[in-house]
Amino acid sequence: MSVQVLASGWTDGSSLGYPVLFGGVLLGSIAPVVPTGPLLSVAAAVAMTTDRLEIAVVLLLATLAAFIGDVVTFSIARFGGPAAVRWVSRGQHADRLEEVRRQFTAHGWQIVVVGRLLPAGRIPVLVAAGALAYPWRRLLPASLAAAALWAIAYALLGVVSGGIFDSPLVATLVATGLVLVVGLVSNLVASRRRRRREHSS
Repeated sequence: MSVQVLASGWTDGSSLGYPVLFGGVLLGSIAPVVPTGPLLSVAAAVAMTTDRLEIAVVLLLATLAAFIGDVVTFSIARFGGPAAVRWVSRGQHADRLEEVRRQFTAHGWQIVVVGRLLPAGRIPVLVAAGALAYPWRRLLPASLAAAALWAIAYALLGVVSGGIFDSPLVATLVATGLVLVVGLVSNLVASRRRRRREHSS
């Protein structure tokens, strides 16, 4: 059933949800110009409040797009040379990249998973993995698991809002707000942890 739903949703001109979701998450996973978390949460909220999208297909497409985007980012960082690495990591603080690189040598695949879930954590992790020539046999399963966990986490925000509110517009606004709150809290926690490490060192 999911394959039929995917095919009809992709080709039906009145429903562009699946292509927008896949393309947006893929683009945002390569270049952080699209807020992929809110996009996924909105799609999940729409799936819960209308019959235009199926939540299982939303999860599948978001996971696949995030995985492909992360693999592309890792490949650029590993094989693209210094100019490509600078392009991928533009806007990232040098001390943040160096910190992730040090952690990567000790924790490996755990950093890949955690980096995907934390706001602004994905690109430093993938750049560090590429610079350290992290093995493909370890990166691919870790990236796939990270993408799946990320998709489930952000889709849950949309599912919760869609389950509470019947209006797609209200559910979308609530899902977006929940994502912003989660991102703000995560950033505050990460900042406090960095300050504690700086004081203890």
